[in-house]
Amino acid sequence: MRFFTIPTIAARIYPEALFRIRTREKLLCLTFDDGPDPDSTPALLEILGRHNVRSIFFCDGRAAETYPALVAMIREEGHIVGNHGYNHLNGWSTSLSEYCRDVNHAAVFTSASLFRPPYGLLRFNQYVRLKASFRIVFWDVMPYDFDRDVPPARSLEILNRQIRPGSVIVLHDRQDSTSAGFLDEFLDTSAGRGWKFCCPDL
Repeated sequence: MRFFTIPTIAARIYPEALFRIRTREKLLCLTFDDGPDPDSTPALLEILGRHNVRSIFFCDGRAAETYPALVAMIREEGHIVGNHGYNHLNGWSTSLSEYCRDVNHAAVFTSASLFRPPYGLLRFNQYVRLKASFRIVFWDVMPYDFDRDVPPARSLEILNRQIRPGSVIVLHDRQDSTSAGFLDEFLDTSAGRGWKFCCPDL
């Protein structure tokens, strides 16, 4: 089953995490998971640069260690780098100590203050431990750009239909993602509808 938006109950379980910016203005926060990638990252940065949109890139520690120049490029272009764990672990099937050790290892190459759980799966004890050091960021809208059964046109339709004031959007920065194929059109369409993109104070 696909959830294009996160169930409301999640915000009650993780009350200090960010799912959506509190605003009534037509503001959106665009984020990317799983990079950096030598093919997809430059393509995404080029599109974002043309539209003058700043985003948050939640980078895998392993990929960030492998491609430090790409991490530097993300920062140089004015974007924020977040932590997406080192080994992209599933929190529900990983012990507290192993999970936190993985996140802290990734912090060396990504961020020591901003974290997004891989798969959005986080045990409550992991949340309690990590929120002492990290601002934990989930999302409000996911168009499944990584799913081969969801064509780019469908992902674009999901975005245009599901966004609302303050939505935190998650796309993916990797070769099998279709995000680069519809991002330009999404940014154009959003601007035409009066939406603006921002990176909230985190």
